[in-house]
Amino acid sequence: MTAEIENIIKENDVVLFMKGTPQFPQCGFSSVVVQILDYLGVTFGSQNVLESDEIRQGIKEFSDWPTIPQLYVKGEFVGGCDIVKEMFEKGELKTMLAEKGIPLAA
Repeated sequence: MTAEIENIIKENDVVLFMKGTPQFPQCGFSSVVVQILDYLGVTFGSQNVLESDEIRQGIKEFSDWPTIPQLYVKGEFVGGCDIVKEMFEKGELKTMLAEKGIPLAA
């Protein structure tokens, strides 16, 4: 399962492990992170953890982080909803994405 998670993270410059899909988030925390990424104009991959118990548990062990959603940028674990929201509000998320070469909306 670790190899599958590593592949998902490697294949996407920005990937969100979430409950539901970006079009239909199935938890408020996942919805908040999707809204932030959409606002910034970030193209991102997503993985619906509700489709697979192995991925749902595996990602928690992989990151050593107990909750979903989890955001990864260029292979690096950024954090969950609270961290992403705080970084966004301080302008740190936009700066980090730009520094990592992630295209943002104007």
